[in-house]
Amino acid sequence: MSLPSLTILAPGLLGGSAALAARARSVASRIELWARRPEVRLALREQPWCDNVADTPEQAVLEADIVLIAAPVDRIVALVEQISSHVKPGAVVTDVGSVKGEISRLGHAALGTRAHFVGSHPMAGSEKTGWENGSATLFQSRTCFVTPLNETHAPAVDQVVRFWRDLGGEPVTVSPDEHDEIVAYISHLPQILASSLCAMLAQKNPAWRNYAGGGLRDTTRIAGSNPELWRTILEQNRDEVLRALGTYEDELHAFKTALANRDYPEIITRLDRGRDYRGRFRP
Repeated sequence: MSLPSLTILAPGLLGGSAALAARARSVASRIELWARRPEVRLALREQPWCDNVADTPEQAVLEADIVLIAAPVDRIVALVEQISSHVKPGAVVTDVGSVKGEISRLGHAALGTRAHFVGSHPMAGSEKTGWENGSATLFQSRTCFVTPLNETHAPAVDQVVRFWRDLGGEPVTVSPDEHDEIVAYISHLPQILASSLCAMLAQKNPAWRNYAGGGLRDTTRIAGSNPELWRTILEQNRDEVLRALGTYEDELHAFKTALANRDYPEIITRLDRGRDYRGRFRP
């Protein structure tokens, strides 16, 4: 796939990595960026992997074949609405938001018949943020969800699937609502568990953290993520996350009950089930 023009709006870690990967893999002939803050735009103009940095989102999208919106989830729809009358007719607009239901529906409605919105979400990232931490290999062999509606233009869906594949990802197509259920369990719930564990330990002797081994460090790495970023994600996927929390509470309660009753065969069964699940992760 070789796009004449790719525009990335609000390039943080994911958007910056997409630009780096697109340049490294010759995915687009021209890469244009826009960032909200003037100082960020100034810094981006010094980077060799972008061809132009526009002063406004409207200017940035005028010639784009694909527009990638990499803003936080609570700002994505507003940006789609802002550029809706400026995108090139027939252009494809996608995003990297980790919640897809409302974004997919409102994004599709905002563009109407002028252009095509296809939601997407690469399962890649870090507890670090900002385009400065971007990497051209961030999406390599990582699942990239593509979340069309039933009425989404099929060739536009194919184009977004090819886009993520060309950046090194492994696209998977699901509905927006199915996506939100999946990530509530495999992404949002782990973040809550890591952060809650650290929040609980913070109430204990502060010296304990100096004794932490690999287990605690591995388990809680993502607790270093941006709280404001996660607040917006949890707000937008609240219902699915509550269901995931309820399921986990049931599992934890059953484990606690088995331990309280000295039911060690049940403990072994549950630990074995967890080990088996972890052992089946793909490389």
